[in-house]
Amino acid sequence: MSRIKVFGDSISGNCLKVKWTLDRLGMAYDWIETGVLNGETRTEAFLALNPAGQVPLAVLANGRPLAQSNAILVHMAEGTDLIPTHAYDRAKMFEWLFWEQYSHEPYVAVARFQVRYLGREASDLDPKLVERAYGALARLDDALTGRDFLVGGRLTLADISLVAYSRMASDGGLNLAAYPALRAWIARVEGALDLGPYVPG
Repeated sequence: MSRIKVFGDSISGNCLKVKWTLDRLGMAYDWIETGVLNGETRTEAFLALNPAGQVPLAVLANGRPLAQSNAILVHMAEGTDLIPTHAYDRAKMFEWLFWEQYSHEPYVAVARFQVRYLGREASDLDPKLVERAYGALARLDDALTGRDFLVGGRLTLADISLVAYSRMASDGGLNLAAYPALRAWIARVEGALDLGPYVPG
């Protein structure tokens, strides 16, 4: 029987959150390491599967491809406890998923990529990028003050999606010291996913 194939780059939080979700759900899959930095997402074979030339990409057991990390998460977790059954809580989970890709990842992840993989000094980053990254982290800290998880009092896809780059923020020169609720939540989600604390490689 065919298994799910996941084309992913292990340096990418967007890819890792797919892996963590599949592991959490106990789903069998084949991970196909696909490097962004060495052009493996731009080959003819890969572009035939995903013309956008991006990872993660899941190829389902029936051969159909599915791109965009949060879309993959929702598809894989359909009918599981990672998606709330209550309509409002489910909508709030989607609210966080959309916010993650629009207002968090473009700043926190980009700061990380520029510092860790392009070799820029954190002090040389665009001040507006840094301001918006800290704004996103502050928004999370505010939302998590007094609660364990983002939605419904338990782990959902919202937590998995947002922890990916939040736990890596220091790679981009972003200091989480001022955000105690965020730091506690990161540790809580890491524990729930059996990840252990993030250690820059």
